[in-house]
Amino acid sequence: MSADKLSEEEKRTLLHIARESLERGVKGENLTPLELETMPPLLRAQGASFVTLTIRGNLRGCIGALEPYQPLALDVREHALSAALDDPRFPPVKPKELDQIEIEVSRLTVPERLEYKDAEDLLAKLRPHVDGVIVRDGFRRATFLPQVWDKIPDKAGFLDNLCYKMGASQNLWRHKHLEVLVYQVEEFHE
Repeated sequence: MSADKLSEEEKRTLLHIARESLERGVKGENLTPLELETMPPLLRAQGASFVTLTIRGNLRGCIGALEPYQPLALDVREHALSAALDDPRFPPVKPKELDQIEIEVSRLTVPERLEYKDAEDLLAKLRPHVDGVIVRDGFRRATFLPQVWDKIPDKAGFLDNLCYKMGASQNLWRHKHLEVLVYQVEEFHE
C-alpha cells in the first residue's frame, strides 16, 4: 500500500460518496457535483478502487479499475454507480433493494508484475489474503481482489477460477506462462 493510509474520516467520506451515488443513480436522480477542492489530498489524488455491493453477504455487484486514472473520490463514485447499474452478472439494483445493500470500497495499489518460472513457482509466490491477482493472456484478463481468498483459499483453485473468469480453460495457468500481476488493497465498508 502507498505510505499514506486513509484516515477514518476519509473512509467515511468515500463511503458517503458511494452511498449517495448508489441511491441517486438507482432512483434515476442526477448526481450532486463533487467539490474536489474542499477534499483532503488523498481523495483528490489519482486512485484506483473497486466498489462491491452485497445483500446479506451475497454479491450484488462489483465494478472497479485496476489502474488510477482519476481522483479517488470520483473513482469511488463512478464505480458505486456502475456496480449498481452496469455489472453484467446482475440486473440493475432496484430502489426497493437500497436499504438492504452494504457497500465495501477497496483502494488498490498500482499492480506489479509477478515474475515466476513455472506453475509450481507461481503457486509458491502467491500470498493468500494479501495479494489481489490479475492474470493476462493476450487481450483477455481477469482479477480477483484479495478478499476472494476468503472464498477460495486454495492457491490452485484460486488460479483455476481466475482463468475461468478470464474466459480460458481453468488449468491454462498450469501449462502456459501467463502475465501475472499482484496488488494490495485497503478495504473498508459500511
